[in-house]
Order: sequence, then structure tokens, then C-alpha cells
Amino acid sequence: MSKKPAASSSPAAVRKELDRLDRELVKLLSDRARTAVKYAQSRQASGGPLIDLSDETDQLDAALALSKGPLDERALRGVLREVISGCRSLVRPVHIAYLGPKYSYSHLAAIERFGDSTDLTPAATIKAVFEAVHYGQAEYGLVPIENSTDGRVVDTLDMFAKLPLTITGEVQLRIHHHLLGKCARSEVTEVYSKPQALSQCRDWLAKNVPQAKLIEMTSTAVAAQIAADKPGAAAVASREAGAHYGLASIDADIEDNKHNVTRFAIIGGQPPKRSGRDKTALMIEIPHKPGALADAMAVFKRARLNLSWIESFPMSGSKNEYLFFIEFEGHQTDGRVKSALTSLAKKTAKMHILGSFPRPQPLD
Repeated sequence: MSKKPAASSSPAAVRKELDRLDRELVKLLSDRARTAVKYAQSRQASGGPLIDLSDETDQLDAALALSKGPLDERALRGVLREVISGCRSLVRPVHIAYLGPKYSYSHLAAIERFGDSTDLTPAATIKAVFEAVHYGQAEYGLVPIENSTDGRVVDTLDMFAKLPLTITGEVQLRIHHHLLGKCARSEVTEVYSKPQALSQCRDWLAKNVPQAKLIEMTSTAVAAQIAADKPGAAAVASREAGAHYGLASIDADIEDNKHNVTRFAIIGGQPPKRSGRDKTALMIEIPHKPGALADAMAVFKRARLNLSWIESFPMSGSKNEYLFFIEFEGHQTDGRVKSALTSLAKKTAKMHILGSFPRPQPLD
């Protein structure tokens, strides 16, 4: 005959312990919120910003470093992110514009950075995000700037050329595409998604749903909405979009490149303080003459500054002239960087420092 469990491990006793822990947790969260407000007010009284996103990131990373399980980092990060987001909303509401609609990858990136307790407002175009920040309708904006499979996002670079707002941060999001629908894979006749998403899954789609017609849409979230309403239709979109529209994940992680990452630039707001693991973004126009680009690049070599990204972009209204978008390791206040930027300014027709900000790690 099996032994009865000890009274201390009975369901009622364990539930009682859970209730006690929840009471303590709620009290600690309330104490944390009050202290966060006090800290923000004290920082502002000392001449600092009322809202400091880089300081929030430091708080989050420090807390994650203390964890010894059993919650994994992703779960714990989500909990702490929302705690910090909720505390920030008590200090002052912060309005963020992002390239919508809801449940697009830009929306997911905005949640990862700012939390869901923030005023997140979708914009129809990248231009609209820039304009919302420029005209003070949003304090921050979030726009895609590069994908590891498809490269640069042209609309974002075009807007930086027209409206060079300050970059104050970056989110790197691992992009995991799902084939979403309400039917079996063999019954799929049409696959809807954004052109970039279809491109990132091109080989998988050709192999696994060769019978399906690929139809381009303005966003992955809109594609999911269509798949929810149309028989035989499927969408390439995020798991979150599928959950929102009541779609099943027919297949998960269908991206061809399993290291598929999109970088999102955070524009507007208070420039972050130097972290020691920073990078600087700038935009330059060079004279249209032989060797001008080589002379500009030589500045970075002499200063021993590592370039992490360089993109050329045609200048509006010109035939053969280009702007160059450059990112390199280091902060614009570093002595070596300041000296290099002074030298670079002499080699260029125009130079605009877009910002210095911490180098992030990709998030799932």
C-alpha cells in the first residue's frame, strides 16, 4: 500500500504557501514602484533625466544576473520588463510610435524594449514614425533598419537622409516565422505575408507548400488577419500574430536562415550615457572625386576603430552621388573617437552624427 503524502506537502498546504508568496510578491512590487518613482524624482532634482531608458536596461540586466533559476531568462526578462514598464508609467506616461500594425515584428520589438504598460502607438509608415517624433507627437520611435537576411531597410535610410533624428538605442530581435492558418499544410492554396518575410522563407515555402500562390501584403499582421478569414489561406507571421487572430501554427521556425535577426533603431528621447560597450552611428556625404571614400575609411583604420556596418544610399536629386551610413564600435565622447570624427569631418562634404548607444544582444 502506498504511503499518504505528508500533510506539509498536501495540495492545500502548497496552495497556502503559494498564496503567502503572492502576498509578499505584491507587497514587494508595490514597494518597488514607490521607490522607482522616488528615484526618478531624485535623479531629476540632481540634474538628470526623469526617464532614463539606459538606466532601466542596467537595472534589468543586473536583476537577470542574480537569477539562479528555475525560471529561464526569457520568462524572467518578460516579468521584469513589465515591472519596469509599469513603474515608468507611474513616473510619467511615455508615448512611443512604431511601424504598425499590432503584432507586427516592429510591435514585438517595441514591447521588448518599452514593455506593454507603455503607450505604444502604431504608425502606417516609417515616414509617419519619424514625423511623430520630429513634431513631438511621440517621445520615441522604433523603426527597422537592417535584417541579417535581406539587408538594409531602404525606407528607414531614406528618412534619416531627409530627417536625421538622433538614434538613442537599438533592439535586435531574432525573427522566427510561423506558417499560420486554419487548415492542414496540404490544403494551403495561398500564402500571404510581407515581401521581406516571404523572401526570408523562400526555400522552405518552395519545398513544403509548392502548390501555394505567394501574395505580398503590407505587413505580416495584416497577412494573419486575412488567413483568419479566408479558407485555404495561410500567413507567414509571428506566433503572437497567430494567437491574436486565432490561427494555428501549421509549422514553426520556417525561416531559411536560423540566425535571422532584424535590427530596430530607437529614435528620439534622451541620449544614453556612455556604457563602455557602445557603438556610434553617423551619416556622411563625401566629395565626388577619386579616392574620397578611401580617404574617409582610412581615418577609421588609423584610429583603430572597428567598423560594424556601412551602407551606401543614393542622394535624392543627384545622379551618381551617395550618402554613406556607418556604424563603428566606440562612443562619440571617447578621446580616440572624438579625434577620428574631427579628422573625418575634414574628409567629407557633410557629416551628421546620428548617435552613440549601447550594443545590444539579440533577443528571442
